[in-house]
Amino acid sequence: MSDKFTSDNSVMLLIDHQVGTMQLIKNIPLEVVKRNTLALAKTAKILNIPIVLTSSQEQNVQGALMPELEGILPEAFEKRIKRAGLVNAWEDINFKQAVEDTQRKNIIMAGVTTDVCLVYPAISARREGYNVQAVMDASGSPFDISEEMSRRRMEREGVVLTATNTLIAELAQDWSRPQGSQLLQVLFEDVLPKIG
Repeated sequence: MSDKFTSDNSVMLLIDHQVGTMQLIKNIPLEVVKRNTLALAKTAKILNIPIVLTSSQEQNVQGALMPELEGILPEAFEKRIKRAGLVNAWEDINFKQAVEDTQRKNIIMAGVTTDVCLVYPAISARREGYNVQAVMDASGSPFDISEEMSRRRMEREGVVLTATNTLIAELAQDWSRPQGSQLLQVLFEDVLPKIG
């Protein structure tokens, strides 16, 4: 990757974190995915990172986006891209345009499920020259095998696989910065397992 991911050059995409779709996650505890997804949303808010939310067929079994996202990011939630049914969010012109409008080449991406909602846009964005980090513990799949194959496909295309705590530390850069203490709070309250 040519650019270090910073709050000034990155955009965050949260794809299909819908209450119905999330029930399909079996390779990682659902509660972990929820906590990490909300931690990413809080991180974007603290650092003023542009964020694009998208959903697919909210009226069907997939259901609405996690309601907690609306509480953290009301504007992004209101502007979410509601896809009619395209599997690859990158092929939705409104979604892709929302990303392009940020004029940022570093994409932080998480999606539910990894093996359908995340793998395709991550690869598509890489092929168009974006730097992509996929946050694997804010994503998940119904099967270990489909998760593993999707991870391999993404890595072969140059997508960097990461975890929520690693990404937050990368974006923080320096815990002594004004936002550093807020990010530490997100890490210890939302991401890291409770000790003791």
